[in-house]
Amino acid sequence: MTRIVADISVSLDGFVTGPRPGPDNGLGDAGEALHTWAFSDDPEDRRILRESTARSGAVVLGRRLFDVVDGPHGWDDTSGYGAGEVGKPAFVVVTSSPPESVRLTDLDWTFVTTGLADAVSAARERAEAASSQAGRDLDVFLMGGGATVGSALDAGLADVLSLHLAPVVLGAGTPLFTGGAQRTLVQRSVTPTSTATHLIYDVV
Repeated sequence: MTRIVADISVSLDGFVTGPRPGPDNGLGDAGEALHTWAFSDDPEDRRILRESTARSGAVVLGRRLFDVVDGPHGWDDTSGYGAGEVGKPAFVVVTSSPPESVRLTDLDWTFVTTGLADAVSAARERAEAASSQAGRDLDVFLMGGGATVGSALDAGLADVLSLHLAPVVLGAGTPLFTGGAQRTLVQRSVTPTSTATHLIYDVV
């Protein structure tokens, strides 16, 4: 069964970027520390990255994050989604205004202008098609940014919340949680590594 997995790195004080994020400073000031785990040599970090990206049938992101990853200083062959660990899942961008052109033309982009719920539905269809082709269950991953993941949780669109808790206090930036609806989570796993604490919850 295809699940909707909200997957994001977060600081100890709840931020998913540092201060002053933008197209040329995607993670904000000092925000790179949030993703140290994804580039580490720790065997558990490598396993978590490998297993999660291998389950990716489709990926949802917001327009601001798309502008960062497709921008001139964005993804390349060494720093793209699960670089070196996964093929190329479909990417679904929720936006009110699709871009006129795309730099990363080797990736499969779909732009949905009718809201996050429709973007998740489109991604689920792509992931289910990929599952049929692969002969195994693949999931939809909500990779961000923070507003997209937070909105998905508030709207009850996510089945699983996967947090990569970085040992850093950023002081300011883009918050993951902004006072939305109360929600009870069921803790499924806690994996500490040398660079992060990886937390997985079922959203109920």
